[in-house]
Amino acid sequence: MPQQNLSGKVYLAIVGALGWFALIAQFYINITSKIASTPELLIRYFSYFTILTNIIVAVCCTTLSLLPDSRWGLFFSKQKTFAAVTVYIFVVGLVYNVILRFLWNPQGLQRIVDELLHSVIPVMFLLYWLVLMLKDELHFKSIFPWLIYPFVYAVFVIFRGSVSGFYPYPFIDVSQIGMTRALFNAVMLTVLFYFISALFVVIGRMENKKKRHR
Repeated sequence: MPQQNLSGKVYLAIVGALGWFALIAQFYINITSKIASTPELLIRYFSYFTILTNIIVAVCCTTLSLLPDSRWGLFFSKQKTFAAVTVYIFVVGLVYNVILRFLWNPQGLQRIVDELLHSVIPVMFLLYWLVLMLKDELHFKSIFPWLIYPFVYAVFVIFRGSVSGFYPYPFIDVSQIGMTRALFNAVMLTVLFYFISALFVVIGRMENKKKRHR
């Protein structure tokens, strides 16, 4: 369970509100772009790991701030669940700011949404995990179940892309870089998820060791 008080709930409520604003605004931008049919734009919206992960974060924050004792509240308050979500949103921010940020120059509302989804929310969620979440139940054996979500996502995106021709990210765009390179990049991302997850477990163990020596 998180070391949560009123200020913690307010903090999560703010993160959740920012998340829903950014997600709704991005949905509006996508649907009104008219670059494809509405059904296709709808599918594309939910084809981004950034969008799916920020939805998870928004649901997590909203539930823990408003309904912490509900079934979903208890689920998200589990150390392993919250740590996994933190890994996902951290990777969203890391990959975007290291690889994707320099590939385009969003303006206006898109720029605000872009910063919220890829920088502000990942940092705020990570800080909450670092400062307020207990970590004594995290173990290396917890990591492999955390990899299921990114693995299933990669399979879905590559499969759908082969049918529709749309790939949400250039590093898995089979039409541009070929299947071999796309699969290699997908494997490398899985490795990245594993090492980030392992780092989080190490952080948890270090924190627990410090507590035992106080």
